[in-house]
Amino acid sequence: MAQPFGSRLLGPADQGGRALRVRVQGLLTVTLVIANLIGAVVAVVLSTWVIPGPGPVAATWVMIAVGVPCYVVVALVFGTVWGTGRALRAVRWAIADREPTEGDRRATLRVPLRLTLMQAFLWGLATALFTGVVAVVQPELVFTVAFTSGFAGIVVCANAYLLSEFALRPVAARAVGDEPAGGAGVRVRMLLFWCLGTGVPVAGLLLVAVFALLRDTVPNTRLAVTVVVLTGVVLVVGFLVTEFTARAIVGPVRSVRDGMGLVRRGHLDTRVAVYDGTELGLLQAGFNRMADGLAERERIRDLFGRHVGREVAEAALTADVDHRVQDVAVVFVDLVGSTALAATRPPTEVVDLLNRFFAVVVDEVDRHGGVVNKFVGDAALAVFGAPLPLDDHAGRALATARAIATRLPREFPTCQAGIGVAAGQVVAGNVGAQRRFEYTVIGDPVNEAARLTELAKSTPGKLLASSQAVAEAAPSEAAHWHLTDRVTLRGRTEETLLAIPREHAE
Repeated sequence: MAQPFGSRLLGPADQGGRALRVRVQGLLTVTLVIANLIGAVVAVVLSTWVIPGPGPVAATWVMIAVGVPCYVVVALVFGTVWGTGRALRAVRWAIADREPTEGDRRATLRVPLRLTLMQAFLWGLATALFTGVVAVVQPELVFTVAFTSGFAGIVVCANAYLLSEFALRPVAARAVGDEPAGGAGVRVRMLLFWCLGTGVPVAGLLLVAVFALLRDTVPNTRLAVTVVVLTGVVLVVGFLVTEFTARAIVGPVRSVRDGMGLVRRGHLDTRVAVYDGTELGLLQAGFNRMADGLAERERIRDLFGRHVGREVAEAALTADVDHRVQDVAVVFVDLVGSTALAATRPPTEVVDLLNRFFAVVVDEVDRHGGVVNKFVGDAALAVFGAPLPLDDHAGRALATARAIATRLPREFPTCQAGIGVAAGQVVAGNVGAQRRFEYTVIGDPVNEAARLTELAKSTPGKLLASSQAVAEAAPSEAAHWHLTDRVTLRGRTEETLLAIPREHAE
């Protein structure tokens, strides 16, 4: 698939260890920087325009203007180096292109959570540090600093988790394999990020309102600005968290949808990367198992069709192989001198010769719409008109026999085969035990064709047909045949009027 992990940024599924390292390290660095920048912007906006209360004194301004940027830069560099370093150590098995152990799997799938906890530690430290300093310099701003730092930290943690989970999809796919461990689940994930993206911001808005009521000295204009700005922040943060969460959910669903489209078009070897540890990963793994089952079924169906004929296989799959009396035409082809051939040549050479001989028979039978019912040693039985009715079945059988009789001397000049054609009513259906049976046709035309084949081995064209087969054929095919003698074939009581191709009658 073009985008196995839902984005071109994540590369192909079969990328090497070196490319995977560069990609994961680069994406993790960028995502952590983006998450922290979003948090810094939120903190600045909240502390500058949102929290109602007295303005900061000069010492507080110095801390905000100098201390906060310095801490953010140091924490960002430290956190990025620390976080990417730990992440790369956890996924070194993937970089080395080796199979993960159970410990490797657990460590890899916990990387997003560990990165989130690391960001929570850094922003929690910032909240405690700056709140403590402000409590000494300007106590009335304690709530402002604590709220803005804590709220920004929550925003950073939510975005860090979602973005790092996105960046680690190629590695998670190798760790999960085809059996997701079943993480917290989509429901828990949605509730968690609703809390982070909507619940906490709205709770913050409520706290600001309560804080303004308690002070009772906040001008209406300032309170209105506070509500407008904080509402905007809530909307933006909620949108970002919801967007990232939606992408995390839509990605696996879209991969399954694209995979189903490929399977529907016949690409049964399609597989999707399983990189989600929730029910969505189980959905991806379920699709792969379904595709495996369809491919296996198609292989069995193809093998079944090769053994019994595709028409018979299709009829068997629809349970339409009950015994029934049908008008058919039968072509029997038997190699001449096969016993001597097997005694004078190596078995592998004999098998190769038989395969090439049967290839000609199968090719012509298929081309004329018949079914090769069975191979019996060095002979083949082809049926026209069963299991499915066939227009001009006798004419097709006669045309097939003439085509085989023409090709065999040209392609196998050292080998000869007798060919017999007969037509009439047979019983067609499954024969055998309940646990093992085969589809076949039973009736006088089958025996007659076999006897005609024996007789044909001693005739010039090596091809004989019954007059009934010629009579049932369309005039265009019957014109190619000439009626000759009447004979009583071995094992039969009635005489058979023979027919040979006109080119051999002259």
